[in-house]
Amino acid sequence: MHGFIFGIYPYIALSVLLIGSIARYERDPFTWKSSSSQLLRRKQLMVGSVLFHVGVLTIFIGHFVGLLTPFWVLELLHIGHEFKQILAIVVGGAGAIAALIGGFMLLQRRLGDPRIRKSSSYMDLIILALLLFQLCLGTLSIFVSLQHIDGSEMVKFMMWAQGIFTFDPNAASYTEGTSWIFELHILTGLTIFVLFPFSRLVHIVSAPVRFLWRPGYQIVRTKKRGA
Repeated sequence: MHGFIFGIYPYIALSVLLIGSIARYERDPFTWKSSSSQLLRRKQLMVGSVLFHVGVLTIFIGHFVGLLTPFWVLELLHIGHEFKQILAIVVGGAGAIAALIGGFMLLQRRLGDPRIRKSSSYMDLIILALLLFQLCLGTLSIFVSLQHIDGSEMVKFMMWAQGIFTFDPNAASYTEGTSWIFELHILTGLTIFVLFPFSRLVHIVSAPVRFLWRPGYQIVRTKKRGA
C-alpha cells in the first residue's frame, strides 16, 4: 500500500489533474469559473477570501520551491537544511494560520447563509472541507517538524518529490519510516489534485493576466429611451 500511495498514486493524480483539466476546458468551457457569490455577504467574503488565498498561495509556493529545488542549487547558495526547515516552519505556519482563518470564514458563510448554501454544489463543500482538513494537517505537522529541526525529515520528502518527477523507481522508499501525519498530508494533497478538474479550483489557472496588455478600454453604449 505504501508503494502504491507514494509510487503510483502521484502519477495517477497528476495525470487526472492534467488530462481532466484539458478535457473540461475543451468540452465545458462555460463551467470553467469560480462561481462567485460576492453579491451576498460581500464583506465577509472579501476578508475571508483574501486571507485564504494569500495563505494558500504562500503555502503552495513554499511547497513547490521547498520540495523541488535541486540539492545542488541549495549547496550553491549555501542554504543549509536546518535553515530551510526553520524558514518553512515560520513562513508556512504564518500562511497556514491566515488560510485557516479565511477558510473557516468562507465555510461559515457558505453554510450559515441559506441563500448561499442553496446555490452551493456538493463539490463546493467537499473541496473546501478537504482544503481545511489539509491545512489542519499541515499546521499539526509543524509540531512534528520541530522535533526534526535539522531538516532530516524534509530531505526525505524532497528526495521523494524530485524522484517522482525524474521517474525514480525507488521514490516511494524515501518516505518509509516518516511520521503518519506527513504521509496523510501527502495523500490528501494528491487527492485534491484528483478532484481539481471537477471543482471550482480550475479557476486558479485562469488568472486574467491578459488584461495587463489589453489594447484600450471597453466601449459601453447606453440604450436610448423609446428605441
